[in-house]
Amino acid sequence: MKQLFILLGIFAALAVVPFFVSSEFWLNAVLLTLYAALLGQSWNILGGYGGQFSFGHSLFFGVGAYSVAVFQVQLGVNPWIGLLLGGLFGSVIAVGIGFLTFRYGLRGSYFALVTLAFAEVFRIVSNSLWWTGAGEGILIELDQRAVMMQFKSLSHYYWLLWAITLVCFLTVWSLGRSRFGARLMAVRDNEDAAGAIGVDAFTVKLKAMALSGLFTGLAGVFYAQKFLYLDPGIAFGPAVSVESLLVPIVGGLGTLFGPLLGAAALHIVGEVAREMIGDAPGLNMVVFGTILVLMVMFLPRGIGGLGKMSVRNIFKGGK
Repeated sequence: MKQLFILLGIFAALAVVPFFVSSEFWLNAVLLTLYAALLGQSWNILGGYGGQFSFGHSLFFGVGAYSVAVFQVQLGVNPWIGLLLGGLFGSVIAVGIGFLTFRYGLRGSYFALVTLAFAEVFRIVSNSLWWTGAGEGILIELDQRAVMMQFKSLSHYYWLLWAITLVCFLTVWSLGRSRFGARLMAVRDNEDAAGAIGVDAFTVKLKAMALSGLFTGLAGVFYAQKFLYLDPGIAFGPAVSVESLLVPIVGGLGTLFGPLLGAAALHIVGEVAREMIGDAPGLNMVVFGTILVLMVMFLPRGIGGLGKMSVRNIFKGGK
């Protein structure tokens, strides 16, 4: 229960940030950190706890984002209903991808490459469909009413994201204490051994895909409603996938607080890089790639694992 109290304390502190931060710049900085933590924790369910590394989480993000945008713009569906549909469709697509890959025993790099391929296929297809706006993208009409999930104040967007992120983190906390979570981590540690003691690895991994796709889809819905514009390069592009996997790797794979630590660290590093180098095209990808290499080489357990490592071990590669 100690972890739960700490988690609730952190989110209680985060909830009151808009009351004490008058600058929209700093409030937006915290919002973006929460957004990165949501993406990271969504990936962490599958990659950290389940050991199934995905390179294509932008697929679930894009499906969620386009769901709310298309239903809202083309069919007039209220975005609050679109929020549910975006999460549902993200989960359904994730289960579909998982079914097609896990039934044939694809693991490791094979699974990662398949998820990347599916994200690219969806990007290409959405570039051709009129109802997604094709290559020009889709623009959601500005209507700053709460009933339309649009707000005049940044703080209201912040609290919406805070609520979604809290639910995601509570789900992961529950996962770490459940039989399903124990089975998922058993599959991660040794799938063959888990199967030998009666764990249905196929079903367990599909459930993890469903949860991961659900929260990634919700992140996509939030993005669409916050920025009111989508195109295939944004929704299904590699930036979302890279950020999703990098955040928990930096913070600590398979841990409850790792995505929060990773999101905060990456945001700080990103801001420092912009100040030093400027906002050049592709800068984020270069910075993220460099950080990923350094983390794999020197801190494979992430920032959260620093307390268990000596300085000597860090420079030996964390062994």
